[in-house]
Amino acid sequence: MTAPTDKVIKKYVPMSETAFYILLSLFKQPQHGYGIVKYVEDITSGRLKLGSGTVYGTITKMLKDHLIVVYANEERKKTYEITELGNEIIQREMTRLEELYTNAMAHRGEKK
Repeated sequence: MTAPTDKVIKKYVPMSETAFYILLSLFKQPQHGYGIVKYVEDITSGRLKLGSGTVYGTITKMLKDHLIVVYANEERKKTYEITELGNEIIQREMTRLEELYTNAMAHRGEKK
């Protein structure tokens, strides 16, 4: 029988771009929802503009799966923080993406 942690890891890896960027935005410091949206927009140079419904829907799932926790709750502004499990999952996804990138670069320009 697999541990609950293994089930959560399988649920998120590989992860959606939205989930990836939410965890990435919480990787260095706690953020509130709007801070996550702005961070993602900034680091993707405006390519990815997350809607509030998408962000809060994903945050709700991540809270349930214990990838993040509410760090602070002040006047209708919750701040979220990544958990140890969330950190493990983002690290695994980064490793997976590094492998994809390495393999893609190794095959660039090899079209037959």
